[in-house]
Amino acid sequence: MAEIGYTLMCEQTPARQLVDDAAAAERTGFDYAVISDHYFPWVEEQGHAAYAWSVLGAVANATERLPFMTYVTCPIMRYHPAVVAQKAATMGVLSDGRFTLGLGAGENLNEHVIGEGWPPVNTRHRMFREAVQIIKELFSGDYVTYQGEFYNVDSAKLYDLPERPVPIGIAASGGQSADLAAELGDLLIINEPLPEVVDQFTALGGSGKPVYGQLAIAYDTDAEAAKERAHRLWRWSAAGWKVMAELPGPVNFAAYADYVRPEDVAASVPCGDDVDAVVEAVKKYTDAGYTHVALVQIGHDQQQPFFGWAEKELLPALRRL
Repeated sequence: MAEIGYTLMCEQTPARQLVDDAAAAERTGFDYAVISDHYFPWVEEQGHAAYAWSVLGAVANATERLPFMTYVTCPIMRYHPAVVAQKAATMGVLSDGRFTLGLGAGENLNEHVIGEGWPPVNTRHRMFREAVQIIKELFSGDYVTYQGEFYNVDSAKLYDLPERPVPIGIAASGGQSADLAAELGDLLIINEPLPEVVDQFTALGGSGKPVYGQLAIAYDTDAEAAKERAHRLWRWSAAGWKVMAELPGPVNFAAYADYVRPEDVAASVPCGDDVDAVVEAVKKYTDAGYTHVALVQIGHDQQQPFFGWAEKELLPALRRL
């Protein structure tokens, strides 16, 4: 049985509510939580983009048992990897070991803000490998001096470390990133159910390591209202990761999605209150070898109704799966 997580989506939810939602997810019975780390929302209608690391500190204080993870943090431009290592180690301490650092090579949407341009994908992967190596070295607690192709570190040392090193998850969408995840990661992160990527990760050394996925849903007792909300707030997702990594702003995602219809979004996002539809969608992940699936409830103003439904109907059905 896969563990079922809850997504704290910074792009659609006010910062204070994110903390309240984390506490509600714990009370509802979710197994863990993940949080996005964005500078921009995907489209203007989402309307938010709180700093995830400030929210994480509050979440650690507002919860007691709930494990949580960044989903995901990009350590190649907006954040220097030495700084990512420090704040991740601090979160490990504040959460009493409940924190996992999810890392990925990022999107132009969030990284262009520092004014350094957006490198091509092969360069980003080399930058990402170097960044992960720096973070892992700093988690050892030793002094680290590093001179690489992209980053320099001068006598850095982390003084506040959790009892065990913070686990590192690596996001993948294809072969190169799956190789890196198997080599350097403690777990694999893939949004979609991609069994071929899971198989590659397993064959290259990831056997026995957790595999995390994510599924967007739009709960509502009115299926048509759910479909409208999913289209309004989630139509950008039709682009796929090869496009999503490259577009620079919400206006570009909106332009891309001009021809995306509500039924196009509903084809991949369960809309309404049909428990079986969500169970079948989650089963695609478990059949592909995923051990964890985090749900995204679309619409910040629909979280409380979703929690009630999840506690009474959805989570018991998923446990039976």
